[in-house]
Amino acid sequence: MKIFETNSYEETVSLAQRIAEELPKGTVIAYIGGLGMGKTAFTTGLVKGLGIRADVSSPTFAICNTYIGKNDTLHHFDMYRVDGWDDLYSTGFFDFLESDDYIAVEWSENIYGALPDDTMIVEIEKSGENARCFKIYKKSEEEK
Repeated sequence: MKIFETNSYEETVSLAQRIAEELPKGTVIAYIGGLGMGKTAFTTGLVKGLGIRADVSSPTFAICNTYIGKNDTLHHFDMYRVDGWDDLYSTGFFDFLESDDYIAVEWSENIYGALPDDTMIVEIEKSGENARCFKIYKKSEEEK
């Protein structure tokens, strides 16, 4: 597990940008953290780090926003309203898992059992008004 601290939106974006530059193609990133924790800010950094020029926004109502660059694509899911396997299938999530595209998942707790073992988990906790603590690890590294 790696632990990182940030003290602003800009630091969160910068952290995720550095992480994205090292991610293997097809990585699934799953966020664990409540409202206002910085999930969309982290995704903004991922998009920048992958060299994608796009304005990132929360996919709350769309369920999935797709950001396409020259060499990489990132699908940004919000699973808050996904309730069960039928809902999950209807999002196209499983089709994207079979590609080399990156996937970032907000509210991953709702689909945790469907996430691959090599998913990168990003747990976010508030440690101050603008400060955040990020715990990053592979799903397969969790204690059972």
